[in-house]
Amino acid sequence: MTPVQNEPRAVPYAIANFEELIEGNYYFVDKTAYIRLLEKYKVPVFLRPRRFGKTLYCSILECYYDVDRAAKFDSLFGGLDIGNSPTGERNSCLVLRLNFSKVEVRASYEAIEKSFNNVCRNSFGIFISKYSQALGLSEKEILDTTASGFLDAILRAIQIKKAPRLFIIIDEYDNFTNQLITARLDSLYHDLTAGDSFLRTFFKVIKSGCEDDSIKRVFITGVLPVTIDDLTSGFNIAQILTLKPEFENMLGFIQSEVDLYLDAIFREYAYPAERKKELCETLRSHYNGYRFRADAEETLYNSTSLNYYLQNMTLGNGRQPRELVDENLRMDIGWLERLAGSAASAMESVDQLVIEGSLPASVEQVASKFSMSRFLDPKFLPVALFYLGQLTYKNEFALGFPNLTAKKIFIGYYNELHRLDAVDLFAPLFQRFTEDRDWAALFAGYWKHYICRIPAQTFDKANENFYRSTFFELCSRYLQRYLVELLPDHPGRVCYRHLVYASANAEYRFF
Repeated sequence: MTPVQNEPRAVPYAIANFEELIEGNYYFVDKTAYIRLLEKYKVPVFLRPRRFGKTLYCSILECYYDVDRAAKFDSLFGGLDIGNSPTGERNSCLVLRLNFSKVEVRASYEAIEKSFNNVCRNSFGIFISKYSQALGLSEKEILDTTASGFLDAILRAIQIKKAPRLFIIIDEYDNFTNQLITARLDSLYHDLTAGDSFLRTFFKVIKSGCEDDSIKRVFITGVLPVTIDDLTSGFNIAQILTLKPEFENMLGFIQSEVDLYLDAIFREYAYPAERKKELCETLRSHYNGYRFRADAEETLYNSTSLNYYLQNMTLGNGRQPRELVDENLRMDIGWLERLAGSAASAMESVDQLVIEGSLPASVEQVASKFSMSRFLDPKFLPVALFYLGQLTYKNEFALGFPNLTAKKIFIGYYNELHRLDAVDLFAPLFQRFTEDRDWAALFAGYWKHYICRIPAQTFDKANENFYRSTFFELCSRYLQRYLVELLPDHPGRVCYRHLVYASANAEYRFF
């Protein structure tokens, strides 16, 4: 894809519509080759943490399989991997796309069921209006039925009319059930995933459609394998691909993809080539490092967070964004306490992570699915954080921070749990540094106002990693603008770059 009339392309942060991305002037990292691999499975379930591009991939699949988009195939997929060598199933299905993140979490089973039916009804309405000729159905005919009833009517119409078979895409399949767990509405969660609940009934209809072949394929995305495990007895046809080696890099960017991406940006925006090395170091330390298998050959960048940075950089005329951490990655501290079993257990785990940089975990623990009861076992916390994108494989015996972004988020948790966010103490200290550039005085102030306030049990265990990480977090919070953006030629910039490297690399000796 070439830029329009030499105009630089835009970075597609928050663009999850494939047609908009291709038809607009946006960069696109081609992951369409994985469509061929996905076709080996009828009901694949692929889970990744938030901000990894799951919704965009759902949109890619919708455009690829939709029978009504056949005339647009070349304009959408021309030049892409799958466009150069498409499968026989391209543009062969009626596509029903659902997004369960829109289901509202309420205080009663009946209210959640009503919201679920309304969300599905809206998607069914779009589906019926689009494919009414092929199905011979109108929305009015089945307007008052449940989501399961509506889907069942569609499947019957496909069989009677001998219409193209159905491709169902369910994005954020577990969004509302995860919210129930977070809100400690355990009984409601069990009501939804057990017996003859509306949710289990809906998935049973999908299973029946797969068995009679009115449904050609199903693709399901989400974050956690908990709900799919608790639905298993009613939906035992799901094929979970999350930990399969051939799908490691389907979402997220590997280094070679990022290199090509940056080459295009530097060329089209005419940025100085000498800036690229430093930019690569920043991006690698903050957004790379995810490893979804202990033996993964390459680490992954969080694609949405990378785009967050690059969009801010290109819109800011090449300046480094002031804020490097995408706030959407932060997890509520109450969620952490829920996973750990108590506030005290959460504090203990956060302390260990900030001091040691990892938590013990075995490869066997990181299963492709597990029940809610296991998910909420405090001993299972490292694996829960793995699926939530907060930790990744450090080796086959431990999970640790993937990058500085995750580390800074957990230091934020540490500061919140121990009440160490004292702006009245730190702001004057860092303001003085912007005037005198006295690193020794700055570190002395950090020791006085931060280290001297930490709990005694932390101080007894504190090591170089702890001092390096917490000092870096404070510097990046208060000084990033001064040391990286406004003082490009000042020696302090070099010191800050060393500080970033020191925090990201345990073997580096800075202090």
